[in-house]
Amino acid sequence: MKILVTGSAGFIGYHVTKHLLKNGNEIIGLDNLNDYYDVQLKRDRLEELGINHSNSDEIEHSEKYDNHFFYHADLNDRLKMEMIFNRHPFDAVIHLGAQAGVRYSLENPHSYIDSNISGFLNIIEGCRNQSIDHLIYASSSSVYGDNSSVPFNTSQQLDEPVSLYAATKKANELMAYTYSHLYDIPATGLRFFTVYGPWGRPDMAYFKFAERMIAGQPIDIYNNGDMSRDFTYVDDIVESIDRLISKPPQGDNPHQLFNIGYGSPVNLMEFVEILEKHLGLTAEKNFLPMQPGDVPRTWADTEGLRKLTGYKPQVSLDKGIREFVEWFKTYKQL
Repeated sequence: MKILVTGSAGFIGYHVTKHLLKNGNEIIGLDNLNDYYDVQLKRDRLEELGINHSNSDEIEHSEKYDNHFFYHADLNDRLKMEMIFNRHPFDAVIHLGAQAGVRYSLENPHSYIDSNISGFLNIIEGCRNQSIDHLIYASSSSVYGDNSSVPFNTSQQLDEPVSLYAATKKANELMAYTYSHLYDIPATGLRFFTVYGPWGRPDMAYFKFAERMIAGQPIDIYNNGDMSRDFTYVDDIVESIDRLISKPPQGDNPHQLFNIGYGSPVNLMEFVEILEKHLGLTAEKNFLPMQPGDVPRTWADTEGLRKLTGYKPQVSLDKGIREFVEWFKTYKQL
Protein backbone atom coordinates (compact mmCIF):
# COMPACT_ATOMS: atom_id res chain seq x y z
CA MET A 1 0.00 0.00 0.00
CA LYS A 2 0.96 3.64 -0.43
CA ILE A 3 0.40 5.31 2.93
CA LEU A 4 0.75 8.87 4.20
CA VAL A 5 1.99 8.97 7.82
CA THR A 6 1.81 12.41 9.40
CA GLY A 7 3.98 13.12 12.42
CA SER A 8 6.48 10.55 11.14
CA ALA A 9 9.35 12.14 13.09
CA GLY A 10 7.28 11.88 16.27
CA PHE A 11 7.30 9.10 18.82
CA ILE A 12 4.42 6.93 17.58
CA GLY A 13 4.83 8.07 13.97
CA TYR A 14 8.45 6.90 13.88
CA HIS A 15 7.55 3.41 15.14
CA VAL A 16 4.56 3.08 12.81
CA THR A 17 6.61 4.21 9.82
CA LYS A 18 9.44 1.79 10.56
CA HIS A 19 7.04 -1.14 10.99
CA LEU A 20 5.09 -0.44 7.80
CA LEU A 21 8.27 0.05 5.78
CA LYS A 22 9.60 -3.33 6.89
CA ASN A 23 6.29 -4.87 5.77
CA GLY A 24 6.88 -3.53 2.25
CA ASN A 25 4.52 -0.57 2.18
CA GLU A 26 5.48 2.68 0.46
CA ILE A 27 5.45 5.42 3.09
CA ILE A 28 5.26 9.15 2.54
CA GLY A 29 6.21 10.69 5.89
CA LEU A 30 5.39 14.23 6.91
CA ASP A 31 6.44 16.30 9.93
CA ASN A 32 7.00 19.98 10.71
CA LEU A 33 9.79 19.24 13.25
CA ASN A 34 8.48 21.86 15.68
CA ASP A 35 10.39 22.69 18.85
CA TYR A 36 7.78 21.60 21.39
CA TYR A 37 10.52 19.23 22.56
CA ASP A 38 14.12 18.55 21.48
CA VAL A 39 14.24 18.76 17.68
CA GLN A 40 17.45 16.71 17.65
CA LEU A 41 15.51 13.69 18.93
CA LYS A 42 13.13 14.06 15.98
CA ARG A 43 16.07 14.33 13.58
CA ASP A 44 17.64 11.24 15.13
CA ARG A 45 14.41 9.29 14.60
CA LEU A 46 14.41 10.40 10.95
CA GLU A 47 18.04 9.34 10.61
CA GLU A 48 17.08 5.88 11.88
CA LEU A 49 14.62 5.81 8.97
CA GLY A 50 17.32 6.86 6.50
CA ILE A 51 16.29 10.52 6.21
CA ASN A 52 19.27 12.84 6.76
CA HIS A 53 17.06 15.90 6.84
CA SER A 54 18.37 19.02 5.12
CA ASN A 55 15.45 21.44 5.74
CA SER A 56 14.48 21.07 2.10
CA ASP A 57 10.93 21.97 1.05
CA GLU A 58 11.08 19.21 -1.54
CA ILE A 59 10.45 15.53 -1.01
CA GLU A 60 13.43 13.63 0.44
CA HIS A 61 14.24 9.99 -0.28
CA SER A 62 15.45 7.61 2.41
CA GLU A 63 19.00 6.29 2.15
CA LYS A 64 17.94 3.13 4.00
CA TYR A 65 14.50 2.28 2.57
CA ASP A 66 13.73 2.58 -1.15
CA ASN A 67 10.03 2.75 -0.25
CA HIS A 68 10.31 5.75 2.11
CA PHE A 69 9.96 9.45 1.28
CA PHE A 70 9.67 12.47 3.57
CA TYR A 71 8.22 15.98 3.47
CA HIS A 72 9.19 18.71 5.92
CA ALA A 73 5.77 20.38 5.99
CA ASP A 74 3.22 21.85 8.37
CA LEU A 75 -0.30 20.43 8.55
CA ASN A 76 -1.62 23.98 8.67
CA ASP A 77 -0.01 24.86 5.32
CA ARG A 78 -3.09 24.40 3.19
CA LEU A 79 -1.40 24.79 -0.20
CA LYS A 80 1.42 22.41 0.71
CA MET A 81 -1.02 19.82 1.94
CA GLU A 82 -3.11 20.11 -1.22
CA MET A 83 0.05 19.66 -3.30
CA ILE A 84 1.06 16.51 -1.40
CA PHE A 85 -2.38 14.92 -1.77
CA ASN A 86 -2.54 15.85 -5.46
CA ARG A 87 0.93 14.44 -6.13
CA HIS A 88 0.46 11.09 -4.38
CA PRO A 89 -2.51 8.72 -4.78
CA PHE A 90 -2.63 7.32 -1.24
CA ASP A 91 -4.36 4.07 -0.34
CA ALA A 92 -4.55 5.07 3.31
CA VAL A 93 -3.69 7.95 5.62
CA ILE A 94 -2.43 7.44 9.18
CA HIS A 95 -2.72 10.82 10.83
CA LEU A 96 -0.51 10.98 13.94
CA GLY A 97 0.76 14.55 13.58
CA ALA A 98 -0.63 16.93 16.21
CA GLN A 99 0.37 19.34 18.92
CA ALA A 100 0.60 17.09 21.96
CA GLY A 101 0.61 17.75 25.69
CA VAL A 102 -2.10 18.66 28.18
CA ARG A 103 -0.20 21.21 30.27
CA TYR A 104 1.36 22.92 27.24
CA SER A 105 -2.14 23.69 25.96
CA LEU A 106 -2.61 26.00 28.94
CA GLU A 107 0.36 28.10 27.79
CA ASN A 108 0.13 27.93 23.98
CA PRO A 109 -3.52 27.50 22.98
CA HIS A 110 -3.12 28.85 19.44
CA SER A 111 -0.70 26.08 18.45
CA TYR A 112 -3.41 23.52 19.26
CA ILE A 113 -6.01 25.21 17.07
CA ASP A 114 -3.52 25.63 14.21
CA SER A 115 -2.28 22.04 14.24
CA ASN A 116 -5.10 19.98 15.72
CA ILE A 117 -8.09 21.77 14.18
CA SER A 118 -6.96 23.58 11.02
CA GLY A 119 -4.34 20.95 10.29
CA PHE A 120 -6.83 18.13 10.76
CA LEU A 121 -9.25 19.87 8.41
CA ASN A 122 -6.55 19.91 5.72
CA ILE A 123 -6.05 16.17 6.21
CA ILE A 124 -9.71 15.20 5.94
CA GLU A 125 -10.18 17.57 2.99
CA GLY A 126 -7.30 15.79 1.27
CA CYS A 127 -8.94 12.45 2.01
CA ARG A 128 -12.25 13.70 0.61
CA ASN A 129 -10.75 15.00 -2.60
CA GLN A 130 -8.80 11.81 -3.18
CA SER A 131 -11.44 9.29 -1.98
CA ILE A 132 -9.03 7.60 0.43
CA ASP A 133 -9.81 3.95 1.25
CA HIS A 134 -9.13 4.43 4.98
CA LEU A 135 -8.23 7.32 7.28
CA ILE A 136 -6.83 6.32 10.67
CA TYR A 137 -6.30 9.22 13.05
CA ALA A 138 -5.01 9.66 16.59
CA SER A 139 -7.43 10.72 19.25
CA SER A 140 -6.62 10.47 22.95
CA SER A 141 -7.82 9.05 26.25
CA SER A 142 -7.95 12.69 27.39
CA VAL A 143 -11.37 13.01 25.70
CA TYR A 144 -12.83 11.05 28.65
CA GLY A 145 -12.02 13.93 30.99
CA ASP A 146 -12.53 13.39 34.70
CA ASN A 147 -14.77 10.40 34.07
CA SER A 148 -15.79 8.33 37.08
CA SER A 149 -17.29 5.48 35.03
CA VAL A 150 -14.53 2.94 34.43
CA PRO A 151 -13.25 1.28 32.38
CA PHE A 152 -13.64 3.99 29.74
CA ASN A 153 -15.82 2.80 26.88
CA THR A 154 -16.18 4.35 23.42
CA SER A 155 -19.97 4.27 23.76
CA GLN A 156 -19.89 6.84 26.60
CA GLN A 157 -21.21 10.31 25.80
CA LEU A 158 -18.37 12.79 26.26
CA ASP A 159 -18.78 16.55 26.36
CA GLU A 160 -16.74 17.69 29.36
CA PRO A 161 -13.04 17.87 28.36
CA VAL A 162 -10.78 19.33 31.06
CA SER A 163 -8.03 20.66 28.76
CA LEU A 164 -7.87 22.41 25.39
CA TYR A 165 -5.83 19.49 24.09
CA ALA A 166 -8.68 17.12 24.97
CA ALA A 167 -11.19 19.48 23.36
CA THR A 168 -9.25 19.49 20.08
CA LYS A 169 -9.11 15.69 20.05
CA LYS A 170 -12.85 15.44 20.65
CA ALA A 171 -13.33 17.99 17.87
CA ASN A 172 -11.30 15.72 15.56
CA GLU A 173 -13.67 12.86 16.28
CA LEU A 174 -16.68 15.04 15.48
CA MET A 175 -15.08 16.36 12.28
CA ALA A 176 -14.18 12.85 11.11
CA TYR A 177 -17.68 11.60 11.90
CA THR A 178 -19.19 14.43 9.87
CA TYR A 179 -16.93 13.85 6.86
CA SER A 180 -17.62 10.11 7.00
CA HIS A 181 -21.35 10.84 7.00
CA LEU A 182 -21.25 13.46 4.23
CA TYR A 183 -18.60 12.06 1.90
CA ASP A 184 -18.47 8.33 2.71
CA ILE A 185 -14.86 8.46 3.96
CA PRO A 186 -13.99 5.33 6.00
CA ALA A 187 -12.39 6.75 9.15
CA THR A 188 -11.11 5.16 12.35
CA GLY A 189 -10.28 7.18 15.46
CA LEU A 190 -7.89 5.75 18.03
CA ARG A 191 -7.99 6.87 21.65
CA PHE A 192 -4.43 6.24 22.82
CA PHE A 193 -3.78 5.64 26.53
CA THR A 194 -0.43 6.91 27.95
CA VAL A 195 1.92 5.54 25.31
CA TYR A 196 5.52 4.88 26.37
CA GLY A 197 8.64 3.13 25.10
CA PRO A 198 11.97 3.65 23.30
CA TRP A 199 12.35 6.87 21.30
CA GLY A 200 9.59 8.37 23.46
CA ARG A 201 8.64 11.99 24.14
CA PRO A 202 10.78 13.88 26.68
CA ASP A 203 7.70 15.69 28.02
CA MET A 204 6.17 12.42 29.23
CA ALA A 205 6.49 11.55 32.92
CA TYR A 206 8.54 8.36 32.52
CA PHE A 207 11.11 10.15 30.34
CA LYS A 208 11.38 13.15 32.68
CA PHE A 209 11.60 10.86 35.70
CA ALA A 210 14.48 8.90 34.14
CA GLU A 211 16.39 12.07 33.26
CA ARG A 212 15.99 13.57 36.71
CA MET A 213 16.77 10.38 38.59
CA ILE A 214 20.01 9.86 36.69
CA ALA A 215 20.92 13.49 37.32
CA GLY A 216 20.27 13.00 41.05
CA GLN A 217 17.35 15.43 41.00
CA PRO A 218 13.92 14.96 42.65
CA ILE A 219 10.88 13.95 40.59
CA ASP A 220 7.49 15.66 40.86
CA ILE A 221 4.64 13.36 41.94
CA TYR A 222 1.28 15.02 41.31
CA ASN A 223 -1.90 14.53 43.35
CA ASN A 224 0.44 13.22 46.06
CA GLY A 225 0.80 9.97 44.10
CA ASP A 226 -2.91 9.17 44.08
CA MET A 227 -3.06 8.71 40.30
CA SER A 228 -3.24 5.74 37.97
CA ARG A 229 -2.67 5.38 34.24
CA ASP A 230 -3.38 2.70 31.65
CA PHE A 231 0.20 2.57 30.33
CA THR A 232 0.44 1.25 26.77
CA TYR A 233 3.70 0.11 25.19
CA VAL A 234 4.36 1.59 21.76
CA ASP A 235 4.67 -1.82 20.02
CA ASP A 236 1.08 -2.56 21.06
CA ILE A 237 0.00 0.71 19.46
CA VAL A 238 1.83 -0.18 16.24
CA GLU A 239 0.38 -3.69 16.05
CA SER A 240 -3.13 -2.35 16.64
CA ILE A 241 -2.77 0.20 13.83
CA ASP A 242 -1.33 -2.40 11.46
CA ARG A 243 -4.27 -4.74 12.02
CA LEU A 244 -6.82 -1.94 11.62
CA ILE A 245 -5.51 -0.63 8.28
CA SER A 246 -7.22 -3.46 6.38
CA LYS A 247 -10.44 -3.15 8.40
CA PRO A 248 -12.09 0.15 7.43
CA PRO A 249 -15.59 0.71 8.77
CA GLN A 250 -18.53 -0.06 6.50
CA GLY A 251 -22.11 1.17 6.23
CA ASP A 252 -24.00 4.43 5.81
CA ASN A 253 -21.72 6.30 8.20
CA PRO A 254 -18.32 4.63 8.02
CA HIS A 255 -16.73 5.93 11.22
CA GLN A 256 -15.48 3.90 14.18
CA LEU A 257 -13.64 4.54 17.45
CA PHE A 258 -11.35 2.29 19.47
CA ASN A 259 -9.52 2.52 22.76
CA ILE A 260 -5.88 1.48 22.41
CA GLY A 261 -4.69 0.73 25.93
CA TYR A 262 -3.29 -2.13 27.96
CA GLY A 263 -6.60 -2.47 29.75
CA SER A 264 -5.26 -2.40 33.30
CA PRO A 265 -4.40 0.83 35.15
CA VAL A 266 -1.26 1.05 37.26
CA ASN A 267 -0.85 3.33 40.27
CA LEU A 268 1.74 6.07 39.76
CA MET A 269 3.79 4.97 42.78
CA GLU A 270 3.96 1.38 41.47
CA PHE A 271 5.07 2.77 38.12
CA VAL A 272 7.87 4.74 39.84
CA GLU A 273 8.99 1.59 41.68
CA ILE A 274 9.32 -0.30 38.38
CA LEU A 275 11.32 2.54 36.87
CA GLU A 276 13.56 2.65 39.96
CA LYS A 277 14.16 -1.09 39.66
CA HIS A 278 15.31 -0.97 36.06
CA LEU A 279 17.40 2.18 36.51
CA GLY A 280 18.93 0.80 39.69
CA LEU A 281 18.19 4.08 41.46
CA THR A 282 15.89 5.36 44.17
CA ALA A 283 14.07 8.58 43.32
CA GLU A 284 13.79 11.54 45.64
CA LYS A 285 10.10 12.42 45.44
CA ASN A 286 8.51 15.85 45.52
CA PHE A 287 4.78 15.40 46.26
CA LEU A 288 2.53 18.06 44.71
CA PRO A 289 -1.22 18.72 44.27
CA MET A 290 -3.14 17.88 41.08
CA GLN A 291 -2.25 20.05 38.09
CA PRO A 292 -4.86 21.93 36.00
CA GLY A 293 -6.11 19.86 33.07
CA ASP A 294 -4.96 16.57 34.60
CA VAL A 295 -7.15 13.63 35.60
CA PRO A 296 -6.71 11.13 38.47
CA ARG A 297 -6.99 7.94 36.41
CA THR A 298 -7.41 6.37 32.99
CA TRP A 299 -8.56 2.84 32.17
CA ALA A 300 -9.29 1.49 28.69
CA ASP A 301 -12.00 -0.95 27.71
CA THR A 302 -10.27 -2.66 24.75
CA GLU A 303 -12.97 -5.19 23.89
CA GLY A 304 -13.92 -3.42 20.65
CA LEU A 305 -10.36 -3.72 19.31
CA ARG A 306 -10.17 -7.38 20.28
CA LYS A 307 -13.48 -8.24 18.63
CA LEU A 308 -12.52 -6.67 15.31
CA THR A 309 -8.84 -7.57 15.08
CA GLY A 310 -8.35 -10.44 17.51
CA TYR A 311 -5.64 -8.41 19.23
CA LYS A 312 -5.33 -7.17 22.78
CA PRO A 313 -2.31 -5.10 23.86
CA GLN A 314 -0.05 -7.43 25.81
CA VAL A 315 3.35 -5.92 26.70
CA SER A 316 3.57 -5.68 30.50
CA LEU A 317 4.72 -2.47 32.17
CA ASP A 318 7.73 -4.26 33.63
CA LYS A 319 8.91 -5.45 30.21
CA GLY A 320 8.07 -2.13 28.53
CA ILE A 321 9.95 -0.02 31.09
CA ARG A 322 12.94 -2.35 30.84
CA GLU A 323 13.00 -1.85 27.06
CA PHE A 324 12.73 1.92 27.50
CA VAL A 325 15.56 2.06 30.05
CA GLU A 326 17.86 0.01 27.81
CA TRP A 327 17.22 2.38 24.91
CA PHE A 328 17.49 5.47 27.14
CA LYS A 329 20.91 4.47 28.46
CA THR A 330 22.17 3.74 24.96
CA TYR A 331 20.76 6.93 23.43
CA LYS A 332 22.09 9.11 26.26
CA GLN A 333 25.43 7.23 26.16
CA LEU A 334 25.22 6.42 29.87
